[in-house]
Amino acid sequence: MPADPSPRGSGETPLRRAADTARGAAQSPLARGSGARAVEVRRSSRRRRTVSAYREGDRTVVLIPARMSEAEEQRWVTVMLDKLAAQESKRMLGDSELAERAERLSGQFLEGRARPASVRWVTNQNTRWGSCTPAEGSIRLSHRLQGMPEYVIEYVLLHELAHLLVPGHGPSFWRLLESYPRTERARGYLEGVVAADRLPHLPAARSE
Repeated sequence: MPADPSPRGSGETPLRRAADTARGAAQSPLARGSGARAVEVRRSSRRRRTVSAYREGDRTVVLIPARMSEAEEQRWVTVMLDKLAAQESKRMLGDSELAERAERLSGQFLEGRARPASVRWVTNQNTRWGSCTPAEGSIRLSHRLQGMPEYVIEYVLLHELAHLLVPGHGPSFWRLLESYPRTERARGYLEGVVAADRLPHLPAARSE
């Protein structure tokens, strides 16, 4: 299902999306890499305000109005990628799928050296995103991560995998995470969530 947080909140249907493509929506001259997927931006003169995105094979297609500036394009591409990733992560990963993801991440970024005995979701971690017990080889992820973009979940999982190899947070630990391309973006996302949680709640409007 395409994500569509348009500036005016109007809906975007698959039929409208197909029409844009069929009528020759202008394609951005460069398709950018985003993790395992390429990102293709298509501009359409028929679009005025709506922005939408969808997966097409091994790429992500983002549809934007033709008159949108480069800065706006960059901002909306980031927004749409996060929207799609959040939608996909809501398809709940079970513990067995987390273990498979951990094995893949270990092989891709840690040369397969981190081999957890167990990886599971827990509901009793409200002050941290994940934890690891190297002596037992166990990794636990907070249920609060569910629904966050996939790259955020992968970062936390890789963070805990690295702790199977290096217990502390010294330079050798952070070097293990250097090869993950979205480390800084994931950390920024989580810091934003923490900051938002600490904001004071606005008082409820007084009824007349």
